[in-house]
Amino acid sequence: MTRPADPPGAPVRVLIADDQALLRGSLRVLVDTEPGLVATSEAATGTEAVRLARQDPPDVVLMDVRMPEMDGIEATRQICGSPETADVKVLILTMFDLDEYVYAALRAGASGFLLKDTPPSELLAAVRVIAAGEALLAPAVTRRLIAEFVHRPEPSRPLRRTLDGVTEREREVLTLIACGLSNTEIAERLYLGIATVKTHVSHLLTKLATRDRAQLVIVAYESGLVTVARPPIGS
Repeated sequence: MTRPADPPGAPVRVLIADDQALLRGSLRVLVDTEPGLVATSEAATGTEAVRLARQDPPDVVLMDVRMPEMDGIEATRQICGSPETADVKVLILTMFDLDEYVYAALRAGASGFLLKDTPPSELLAAVRVIAAGEALLAPAVTRRLIAEFVHRPEPSRPLRRTLDGVTEREREVLTLIACGLSNTEIAERLYLGIATVKTHVSHLLTKLATRDRAQLVIVAYESGLVTVARPPIGS
């Protein structure tokens, strides 16, 4: 079962998962001093993160990638794939912008990722955005990451996705989602009402069996709808 919906105006509840105690403590202070956010618990391992998420489901998990016992990828997969925590959003924190582990985490169900050197104000804003399910984070870096690993031939990766049943208008919306545009920006670009865009996004999530916009971006690349040229070395 998922946690009952929070009443209007309730703070966004955040679980912090990182194996470094100093960083966990710093993130907790940062979250707790921000109006509208509250840190519910801390986890030093992936195993502990899964247990705490099931025990008291937060709205968002700030998830490190490399942790003992169970890494952040498997923890993300278990949290996002369990009916008990289906509504929990995972925001990956990593030191690397081109880290195949981050791509794997997005495939596992994470809603986005940020680098650990992200300014505090941007991290707090990211938590709110992820909690609202409105937009993919760090779109430029995320597009680069996804393009890099989607284009790698990996036998273990599922067969290329298809867009069967997706209308032409929905393909246009999906393309713009993959470019990092918000619903408001998509509405302006396509001359649509915001409610119409939200309806298209909802239909895409259902038709493509995806949980959020991050997953839609992956489908856009894996289906071949969107492609990005490999960046020059050193860029």
